[in-house]
Amino acid sequence: METSREDVGIAIRSAFLSKGTKQRFSLFVLTILSVLLIFAESIDTKPLNKVRSGIKDLVYRSAIVASFPLKSINNFSVYIKNHVNLYGDYNKLIKENEKLKNDISKKDFLELENSQLRKLINEQVESKSNLVSARVMLEEQSPYLNSFVINIGSNKNIKNGMAVLDGENFIGRVVDVNFFSSRVLLVSDLNSKIPVISEPSGNHAILSGHGEEELSLIYLPENHGIQNDDKIYTSGKEGIFKPGIPIGSAKVKKDKIKVSLFSDLSQITFVNINLGDSFKNK
Repeated sequence: METSREDVGIAIRSAFLSKGTKQRFSLFVLTILSVLLIFAESIDTKPLNKVRSGIKDLVYRSAIVASFPLKSINNFSVYIKNHVNLYGDYNKLIKENEKLKNDISKKDFLELENSQLRKLINEQVESKSNLVSARVMLEEQSPYLNSFVINIGSNKNIKNGMAVLDGENFIGRVVDVNFFSSRVLLVSDLNSKIPVISEPSGNHAILSGHGEEELSLIYLPENHGIQNDDKIYTSGKEGIFKPGIPIGSAKVKKDKIKVSLFSDLSQITFVNINLGDSFKNK
């Protein structure tokens, strides 16, 4: 059943009657404006086109201005997020780089340690003496006292008085033995006194430590004849050490004989202990 014009009119009058005066007026005005706008939109004249164009431009520009804060906030949020991600990636790359460096360092260290162990094995094979290898665990250094703590003891038949070597060079002797560790008194220690002989002069003397790199020869005869670069060896006197173990070279300084060691005591990681060089325990 179709709705008649009379029914529509009745509905509109009822709506006006049920509203207040202001609301009826507003609805009426909006209706008139809507009709006028529809009518104006259908009119194609140059002045109206310019007005419509201006209104549209104003609306578009207003929309851009209104949306600018939101876009700025979104762009700033994206910037912060990218910055945080970049910083996180940077830290991740730093950690990966450090890990790679550590891996390379460990590899290089293992190669160095392997070469040092191979050298020790070759020294033991070539030597006629009974040698056993040990690692330096701890260095006890002071202006006058110099010693090593090594990682073997009576478990490897180590005894007091045994000679300790760096390669073929004499660097000290065992003075304290535990089951799994031992202390080595270095030739540079203030308490170290080693009977030695010079070559080629053949003078016997005592090599005395002073806590310094250069040691000194004491109890030499007056006309000893020792010159620069003469070799200093263990003499074997008193049956303490095997004779002929190289120690260093002589340096004549102001009528005093100093000895420069063949081995750098600050650069030693592994040592050999000569199990056959100690003929009496102290």
